[in-house]
Amino acid sequence: MTTAERIKIIEASCKQVGRGVFFSTLIIVASFLPVFLLEGQEGKLFGPLAWTKSFILAIDAILAVTLAPVLISFFLKGKLRTDDHNPLNRVLQKVYHPLLNWCMTWRKTTIGVNILALLISVPLLLSLGTEFMPPLDEGTILFMPVTLPDVSNSEAKQILQLQDRIIKSIPEVKNVLGKAGRANTATDNSPVNMVETIILLKPKDEWRKGIKKEDIINELNAKLQIPGVVNGWTQPIINRINMLSTGIRTDVGLKVYGQNLDTIYALSTRMKRELQGIAGVKDLYVDPITGGKYLDIKVNKDAIGRYGLSVDDVNEVVESALGGMNLTPTIEGRRRFSVNLRLAQDYRNSLDAIKHTLVQTSNNGPIPLSSVADIQINDGPAMIQSENALLRGTVLFNVRDRDLGSTVDEAQKRLTSMVKTLPKGYFIEWSGQYENLIRAEHTLKLVLPIVLIIIFACLYFAFHSIREAFFSLISIPFALIGGAYMVYFFGVHLSVAVAVGFIALFGIAVETGIVMVIYLNDAMQQLVALKGNSAATITRADLHEYVMNGAVKRLRPKLMTVCVALFGLVPILWSTGTGSDVMLPIVLPMIGGVLTSSTHILLVTPLIFLMVKEYELKKHGKLEVLEVKE
Repeated sequence: MTTAERIKIIEASCKQVGRGVFFSTLIIVASFLPVFLLEGQEGKLFGPLAWTKSFILAIDAILAVTLAPVLISFFLKGKLRTDDHNPLNRVLQKVYHPLLNWCMTWRKTTIGVNILALLISVPLLLSLGTEFMPPLDEGTILFMPVTLPDVSNSEAKQILQLQDRIIKSIPEVKNVLGKAGRANTATDNSPVNMVETIILLKPKDEWRKGIKKEDIINELNAKLQIPGVVNGWTQPIINRINMLSTGIRTDVGLKVYGQNLDTIYALSTRMKRELQGIAGVKDLYVDPITGGKYLDIKVNKDAIGRYGLSVDDVNEVVESALGGMNLTPTIEGRRRFSVNLRLAQDYRNSLDAIKHTLVQTSNNGPIPLSSVADIQINDGPAMIQSENALLRGTVLFNVRDRDLGSTVDEAQKRLTSMVKTLPKGYFIEWSGQYENLIRAEHTLKLVLPIVLIIIFACLYFAFHSIREAFFSLISIPFALIGGAYMVYFFGVHLSVAVAVGFIALFGIAVETGIVMVIYLNDAMQQLVALKGNSAATITRADLHEYVMNGAVKRLRPKLMTVCVALFGLVPILWSTGTGSDVMLPIVLPMIGGVLTSSTHILLVTPLIFLMVKEYELKKHGKLEVLEVKE
């Protein structure tokens, strides 16, 4: 074979698959459009994945039609051998040929089995639970109990120390660090009754045999049942993300809006009672609104008139004795502090001590503060929360041992009758991770149909035929079969990560389908070139033979397309460590979908192609042959 003949063969081969390879790469990029439109946490997490893959594939599409043919001309030299010389390929063809022949013989059975498998996968998907994101194991536990609002500093300190000792008694716990109240920063508005305890765990090889992180949390929760304390369990990073994005420190929060704090708290308490007993609802409590203790000092104007005092005189004593009077600033290096003056703790730690605080008069000497003011402790709001110019209360709970979607759905059904009878001006809103779940679902449902239309348009431009575009697009629903089975049997809930896995699967399935359609059309071109394009010269046996050749003789490139994707994903099934819990839901639908879509493409696509060509030959007297164009 001369160099010119070899170059001509390479050129023809590149023209044959070039258009399909370019558009299949373009389709994979287009399939990631929903990922680009994701917002919030999901957009920040999966956006880099989509951008990285898109840039790689964009360059790959260009190189496939420019650099690849040049490199082939350089390296493809010497004696060229057919696929039959490869022993592995011969074995694969011997297995594939009788399978495909059986499928073409038993047509209705083959198509029926595929449709049945597809129909079974639909209820499997619908039976799966839903969640926003798979829980990422951060390796650390955040314990966030809430006490009564009127807890004192000393009581909060005692509770914190007791909890830390109990937590440290668990063998898997390495270190414990607890904090009550707010940190020394303006961005932390935590009240004294809220405790944050970070629990660092030992490496998993040092844990007791058979114990899991969930078991450790359940054991800790059982030991930390302290009266007046409501436990809450989460993780440090996700807790901060939830608080910053939704203002809720648990997985789910039911926000109650209205005009009166007492009414809001009463409604929140009723809703809490309704939610009790729902499977999956853990750490349920009402964010305390009332219950704070306030020292009210009301000046008696008649009394201060008898003693020759003014309201300002009494307020000045209260400020200097109890609140602290600002005397002067002090400067230490580059730091500036204010110096305050007030009575020592022993003289203001009880109501009687405060009542005996002395007030200096001009004519009667020092008198107790209780002589000129009514002093008492009253209940009031511990913390006033508002949102969108409305007062707000919250019912908070975490979700464990169940998926987020079905848990909140059941909770909403429990509250349906109550919500309909809320007073005028009061309403509720579900927030937390559920808010993110609804937003992501809305985005995906809106964009996925548009993506399918874009994919179909790309296929049409690749083949210039609606029928051929449909052949390649039909592999997408059959790719769902394996994806649905894998996700179901691994017990993974539907989430944004699973959706991203299915989105990536669509592009891979279409790419394999394009390769098959290209080779089947090439077989038809060979048949027409040999026998002419007429029903008088082409028989059903000829069509059967050449479709078999187009499918079987080009088995290796199709399997390579599948295996490259499959072998890169399978190792993730055995991956461990931080991040593996998010990666597994992504690759499960891709692995299962690649297996079923490739099976459909290898066995069913040639059958459908053969049936269509037989119909064309019978109705029109000739075949519609797709010509290869540059």
